[in-house]
Amino acid sequence: MSLDGIVIRNIVFELNDLLLGGRVDKIYQHEKDEVIINIYNKGKNHRLLISSSSNSPRLHLTKYSMENPPTPPMFCMLLRKHLSGGIVLNIEQHEMDRIIFIDISSLDELGDISVKRLIIEIMGKHSNIILVDKASLRIIDAIKKVTPDISSVRQVLPGLSYTFAKQDRLNPLISTESDFYSLLENDNKNKQVNKFFYTNFSGLGPLISKEICSIAGIDIDRPLGTLSEREKKDLYKSFASIIEKVKEHDFHPVLIKNDYGGDYAAFHSLDINQFGVRNKIYRESINEVLDIYYTENDKLDRIRQKSQSMKKSIQVILERSLNKLAKQKQELLESEDREKYKIYADLISANLHRIEKGVEKVELENFYDESMKKITIPLDKKYSPVENAQRYYKKYAKLKNAYNLLLDKIPETEQEIEYLENVLNNIDNCTELIELEEIKEELILEGYLKGKNKKNKDNKTSKPYHFISSDGFHIFVGKNNKQNDFLTLKAASKKDIWLHAQKMPGSHVIIKSENKQVPDKTLEEAAILAAYYSKGRNSNNVAVDYTERKNVKKPKNAKLGMVIYDDYETIFVTPKKEYIEKIKRVEE
Repeated sequence: MSLDGIVIRNIVFELNDLLLGGRVDKIYQHEKDEVIINIYNKGKNHRLLISSSSNSPRLHLTKYSMENPPTPPMFCMLLRKHLSGGIVLNIEQHEMDRIIFIDISSLDELGDISVKRLIIEIMGKHSNIILVDKASLRIIDAIKKVTPDISSVRQVLPGLSYTFAKQDRLNPLISTESDFYSLLENDNKNKQVNKFFYTNFSGLGPLISKEICSIAGIDIDRPLGTLSEREKKDLYKSFASIIEKVKEHDFHPVLIKNDYGGDYAAFHSLDINQFGVRNKIYRESINEVLDIYYTENDKLDRIRQKSQSMKKSIQVILERSLNKLAKQKQELLESEDREKYKIYADLISANLHRIEKGVEKVELENFYDESMKKITIPLDKKYSPVENAQRYYKKYAKLKNAYNLLLDKIPETEQEIEYLENVLNNIDNCTELIELEEIKEELILEGYLKGKNKKNKDNKTSKPYHFISSDGFHIFVGKNNKQNDFLTLKAASKKDIWLHAQKMPGSHVIIKSENKQVPDKTLEEAAILAAYYSKGRNSNNVAVDYTERKNVKKPKNAKLGMVIYDDYETIFVTPKKEYIEKIKRVEE
């Protein structure tokens, strides 16, 4: 977790500046383990999010709204009773630990001033939000009650005195150089260097521990016992430089994006260099960093979970359709050989007097052959010659009907497979939950998924990707079939350029020509986008067809996103992420 004691120190430093002296306005509890406290101060409303979630415990200001339950939970009601209308007196961090105190003065039931302390413990699965009386430290309540059954060491229950969780690590802000070397000498010699820091000093997490090693130029996996005296000194110098920045509040909040996908790998209050410089995004406030990190990663995580569930359902249907197509093609091959069964039936009927009942085969002259060659005809000895002939006539008629039916059914199955593969590609392109919801609604409408389409009360619709080419032309890329249809059939003019990866699932791409000649560079950039947002994303020399929008048509009764086109040309491109990143993206 990047949310270590250093980040907490940065958060507390900012919150003191923004919230001290503010008035508690409203309190909400939108999740069982999260609350939001609205604090009005200096003419501004601030939304303080406090989470004791096992996966992402945290404390920061947020600009995002959350949907609240119709009935507030008991803990929320208790916080409203004790804190509503109160004044924020103090916000502090306990030493360098991930424990924050927020002291709030308010009037009690008798109208007397009472000071309550909200204690936020950020400790992974043991995280908690605890309300205590400031003077006595008596616990009033907690968002997570800890009974003796849960922990025999430390209980968190109303009426008990609040005690700190056991802490056997040094506070790095007051530790000395001799403390550092003493710990280094007495620690397990086989312990990895980076683990030495976060196991011995409070407030230092794995990320900053690795950064200390990186600054010192020492491999994080090196055992402590292999360090030379020079390396130990370099390590202490690196450690001391980090702690000095923390003491001086020399913070530079930063987000680190993943090399793949759109989520974030990490964040911190200090500049982190171990990831290089390419994926770093700096912000003025650590609160803004945390708000972006947790909100975006949570959104992308929910998109991943939802998309995986949808893809699993579609994959099952696609596999069924592929098996169906294979079976249909096999049946078509068999039905193409149907004429021999009519010949069998005709020859048997013409030679009934020559065939004895109970034989398994008969050899007869084929009068359909100019040379009257004999052919061997299999018979079922359970049936008479007449019945065998009738069975062959029926088989012939069945295969003839099947052949004509399959000529219609096979293209339908192929279109269904094309559609389902396109849906899978669309799911991979989605970056917003609303886009997945649109795909789900489409699949329900087409009968592939069960459920009822939800009415969109806000009339919200998703938006396609919007790029601007090197030559200043606007390029739009559909992320799902609804967007594809809208772009191609409604938004695009007849003279706009339409692009699509050739013979594979992919997005519709539109270049807004504005009745101008589209330069080759813009055409190439749009083709790269079409290839990148298709099944050919990881291929070389992807064929991309392009034509004027007027040449693109939607067949009657075609599914969403399915079109036909003619009078086109083809360009070959190799889609790479670095090419995409060079094309200017417009954030809608």
